[in-house]
Formats: sequence, structure tokens, C-alpha cells
Amino acid sequence: MTCASTLKAEPVDWVWWGWLARGKLHIIGGQPGAGKTTLAMLMASTATIAGLWPDGSRAPRGNVIIWSGEDDPADTLLPRLVASGADVERVFFVGDVAQGEYRRPFDPAKDMEPLREAIEKAGGCVLIVVDPIVSAVAGDSHKNADTRRALQPLVDLAASVGAALLGITHLSKGTSGREPIERITGSIAFGALARVVMIAGKEGETEDGTPPRRFLARAKSNIGPDEGGFAYELRQEPMPGDDRIIASIAVFGEAIEGSARDMLAAAEAEPSEDKGAFGEAETFLKEQLADGPVPTTELKAAATAHAIGWRTVESAKKAIGVEAFRHDNKWSWRLRPQGRNSAETAVLNPTPQETPTSNSLRPCGLGSDEGEDEI
Repeated sequence: MTCASTLKAEPVDWVWWGWLARGKLHIIGGQPGAGKTTLAMLMASTATIAGLWPDGSRAPRGNVIIWSGEDDPADTLLPRLVASGADVERVFFVGDVAQGEYRRPFDPAKDMEPLREAIEKAGGCVLIVVDPIVSAVAGDSHKNADTRRALQPLVDLAASVGAALLGITHLSKGTSGREPIERITGSIAFGALARVVMIAGKEGETEDGTPPRRFLARAKSNIGPDEGGFAYELRQEPMPGDDRIIASIAVFGEAIEGSARDMLAAAEAEPSEDKGAFGEAETFLKEQLADGPVPTTELKAAATAHAIGWRTVESAKKAIGVEAFRHDNKWSWRLRPQGRNSAETAVLNPTPQETPTSNSLRPCGLGSDEGEDEI
């Protein structure tokens, strides 16, 4: 046993405060088409260049390790990373294991120590992405004991190298209305072992035909806030350096308040046929914003007082040309000036201030104060 008096209390070491912590397991679960892997590539890109997170904080610069069992690194993941602004000298994909003259697939049950040695040789890392996380489970991923036994070596690896571990998975079908962590595919151990569980979702079609909003929300956290999130959108962009390649990228937007369960419930609700409510929301917004910008929190309170659903307000927002902006770390809405065509979201791919030479990797955890990029 270890006596508590012999221990020294330490703060959680965050890669992204409230979202990604070193040495901890994190899960992103999401609906089909929500863009979970694309979001993970954006996070990876941000870490490689000491970029800005959507809350304005700066990531520590370091290497990223990606173990993907679904997407091809060359034609899918690499284009997304490049289009998101990643320093690809700091990204490493886990491949096959060489045994003499033979090569075999990476086996997490046997190959964690060689992988740890390879990570340390590369200069350490700040983030490890496993997509999908069920690929780490050799046994039955629906059994609690098998899942815990399989995931523990990955968690131990992340702790030993000081990296945040991010696993990607799906939501189970036919689970609408249940608690988000109960909807994670496979054993409940996935949600139980993770210190932070995030949900990526996509709202239904809007009444004005604009692209539906996507959101990333915290469904659980044992080490920080367990609510709130950020809007984001998916874009198709030519890959820099080769416009023949079209890559999917994620772009973060405004902060969202509320629980992941409420956001999912709103996203999965049947669209309303009440056109009168939509018109009422348009009138409400025009009146509220007639005299200038209004904080989002005040608009939500006013909408509640007028018995107008927030989802309807957001649909009306797009229809009448309202834009969101952040000032002093607070989000507000305002009517867009005529002739202006500005996006409400902020691109999270600042250009790195230095380009490392090949095989010249700085140890993980080193950020940069130079060239304070802005979202």
C-alpha cells in the first residue's frame, strides 16, 4: 500500500483544457457522417503546430501517433492533415511489425513496448489517436472484462509517454434518447474507462436548406467540466500542393452551452412542420438584434421567455443573415451588414512559424509564443 502522506498532489496536465489530458483515455463517439475522424485529424494538426483550440488556448507542440484500422493513410488521412495545416514531420502512422523476414499487423497485446520505444526514439508525442478504438480489443468488445483488459495497455502507454489517448467509435443503433455514454458501441467499459467522453453529432436538415450544423459536446468528464461544446462544419478543400486531391477538413465555430444529451435529442428530433414558429423566431431575432450585438446567453434566455425553441431560433438565424462572433471570450450574435458574406466559424489551422527539417523532431510538449496565430 501507498500512504497518502507520501504522495504529492498534482494538477491534471492538459493538452486542451477540459477536453484532452495527458495520460488519460478519451472517446469520441458519433453518428454516421458526423465527421469523427476528420475532427480527430484537426486535433492532431493543431497539436503538431502549437495551434489554437476553439476556446482560444494554445496547444503544446509535439508529435502525434495515429493507428487507423479503417482509413488509408496515403489517400485519406494525409490529405486531411495537410489541408488542416499539420506539420507532417510530426505525424507518425502505426504500421506492420517486422519479425525477421516477415511482417505482421500491429498487435496491441504484444507490441506496446516496441511502440513505446519507437515513440521515444521519434522524440515523444502529445497525442495518440486510435481509429476505431474497438480495433484495440482482440476479444469480445461487448464484454466488459475483455474490453478493460485490452484497453489497459494503451492507457499505460499513453501515461508512460505523457500523451493524450483519443479513441474513435460509433453510437449504437436504436439507442436514441438514452444517456450518451450508454450509446457508445460495445461494452460500457469504453465509456467507463475514458476520463472524457465526447459526442460528435449532426442536426437535421434546416428549414431554409442550409447545411446542418454539427457539434462536438462533452458527455462525461471525471477531471473537468462535463457539459458544453463547439459547433463545427465539414468542408471539402483541395489539398495544398496538389489540387487534384480533395480533402475533408473540419472547421470549428462558436461555443455551445448545454448537455450532450440535449444536443443529441434536438439533432435527432423530427423536424417541425410549424412554419408559424419559424416566422416568429425570425421576428424575435430581428427585434432582439435591431440595436446591435447581443450575447448568446441573453438571446437564449429571451427565447425561453418567449417560449421559442432554440433550434428554431438557430434556423431563423441562418435565414435572415445573422452572424456569430467572439469578443472577450464570449459569443454574441449580430445582424450581418448588407453585402457582407462572412462565415460565422473560425478556421483552426494557423500556419506554423517554423518548418522542422526532416528527422529533426523537437521533444513533445514544447509550445511556441512566436507568431501568435489567431483563429
